[in-house]
Amino acid sequence: MTAARLSPCVAVAAAVAAMSTLSNKAYAETSFRFPFLPSSSPTSAPQADQNSDAKSESQAPDEPNKSGFDPESLERGAKALREINSSPYSKQVFDLMRKQEQTRLAELDAEKVHYELIQSQVDIDRQRKIAEEQRNLIQEQAQRQAQVLRYEDELARKRMQADHEAQRRHNVELAKMQEESSVRKEQARRATEEQIQAQQRQTERERAEIERETIRVKAMAEAEGRAHEAKLTEEHNSRMLKDRLQGEKDKWLAAINTTFSHIEGGLRILLTDRDKLLMTVGGVTALAAGVYTTREGAKVTWGYINRILGQPSLIRESSMARFPGSRILSQAKNKAFSTMAKAEKFSESKTGLENVVLHPSLQRRIEHLARATSNTKAHQAPFRNMLFYGPPGTGKTMVAREIAKKSGLDYAMMTGGDVAPLGPQAVTKIHEIFDWAKKSRKGLLLFIDEADAFLCERNSSHMSEAQRSALNALLFRTGDQSRDIVLVLATNRPGDLDSAVTDRIDEVIEFPLPGEEERFKLLKLYLNKYLSEDNGSSSILRKQAQKIIMKDISEDVLREAAKKTEGFSGREIAKLVSGIRAAVYGRPDCTLDSQLFREMVDYKVGEHHQRIKLAAEGGLPDNI
Repeated sequence: MTAARLSPCVAVAAAVAAMSTLSNKAYAETSFRFPFLPSSSPTSAPQADQNSDAKSESQAPDEPNKSGFDPESLERGAKALREINSSPYSKQVFDLMRKQEQTRLAELDAEKVHYELIQSQVDIDRQRKIAEEQRNLIQEQAQRQAQVLRYEDELARKRMQADHEAQRRHNVELAKMQEESSVRKEQARRATEEQIQAQQRQTERERAEIERETIRVKAMAEAEGRAHEAKLTEEHNSRMLKDRLQGEKDKWLAAINTTFSHIEGGLRILLTDRDKLLMTVGGVTALAAGVYTTREGAKVTWGYINRILGQPSLIRESSMARFPGSRILSQAKNKAFSTMAKAEKFSESKTGLENVVLHPSLQRRIEHLARATSNTKAHQAPFRNMLFYGPPGTGKTMVAREIAKKSGLDYAMMTGGDVAPLGPQAVTKIHEIFDWAKKSRKGLLLFIDEADAFLCERNSSHMSEAQRSALNALLFRTGDQSRDIVLVLATNRPGDLDSAVTDRIDEVIEFPLPGEEERFKLLKLYLNKYLSEDNGSSSILRKQAQKIIMKDISEDVLREAAKKTEGFSGREIAKLVSGIRAAVYGRPDCTLDSQLFREMVDYKVGEHHQRIKLAAEGGLPDNI
């Protein structure tokens, strides 16, 4: 029964809800309110119905409704509401209508959230587009940068290919030189085999000689008895000789004592007689003057004789004996100072190339060459010729002298610039040098400085006929490997040498400008040599020199100077230290401090740069 009563109410509520959804706008514009809302009480429902009826009746049928819907529907709705209010299930109906309204509001909220999600998706898409545009821009920049890097890499690769091509050509030239050297070695090996065969034949002859010597020894054994008798006779004679020598010794001692007693008496007479004393002093002075004059004249005369009979005129410096008697005199002098020479030799063997400062790799190669040259001399093998090239003042001459010293060879130096002025006589002088070099018993290291002065290309237009002949003479004397001479050439321009000259070279060594560490060592070496060693030396005729005092010259100061002297050669560093010594001598107290040291270094560095600038402009030659 209850359900039957509820069903028409539910239908009416549904109709009212449908009407309310169709007339939302009308409800919103009018002041009508449902009687079931919480703000309306049940007592006011009939009044609301009356008001609604009055309002509906007040509207004339001929007046159009401004809300746009049929008023009959409103009347039916109002009637349905009255029925609902009169129904006992009105509360359930209103609850159902409230829930429907809440559901509708929830759907509106859901739609609002949906619209917000759509808006957020639109924002996300816009941000994604912006990010994609930025990513594309970054990719374009990366592509442009990659293109720039590829271009730079291509340029570097081209430069590397050019360097590799130059290195390849250089290697081809070196391979050609090595191949020619191997051919010469093969020829030397064949000559050595022939020499071995000759030595074998000589051994057979010596074996036959030994057999004959054995027969002779047997014959000598028979005469040993007679030799023993002769020995006894010799011992008797030696005793007799000793007795006689003892008598001679006693006689000479007595004579010496007598002589000194006479000298004592003469000195006593001289000291008591003034005239005799003056005559004696004058005679001694005249004798000393005569001895000094004779000695100096003998030196001049002997130098002239040495120049005529000794070493060739092209040789500027040599360690060989200039005349036959000079070797005996030098041996006597060496015996007088044997202890000092042994000490110096021991120190030199420990320190190696102590007077030359080079890069460690170059120094190891030089020491290896010195040992190889010494062993070559010991095994009687052919020597290897060398070429030293690099800027001037980098130690080429000193290294050649040290190699000769360490390998036990004699040393001789000539200059290529001395050959051109000789004209047609240059050929004769070069032959004289090689003939003179063969007189050395140790072997000779011939150092030719400025070799490009007369060993340049023979097709050069400015080369005279005399220079070409001198070059041909040297090529003739160095055509085969020698067991007597080590040829060392030094030049600043190795590319100017004739190809036949470079064919004679077995070792090519470059002498670069010293690095920072080498300049630091050179500064220490020359400071010790010029300002510390032999400081304050004196002699009988010269007063005591004032000692140089060095203050605040630490390793940091020297390293700072080594950094500033970038591009200096070893000779320029030696001149720098020599200039510092001259500046110290200009001070009254002979004191060298860090301030004066830095001032002199800065001055010399500026002078160095000015000289480079003048050389670049053509004002100075490059080899100053």
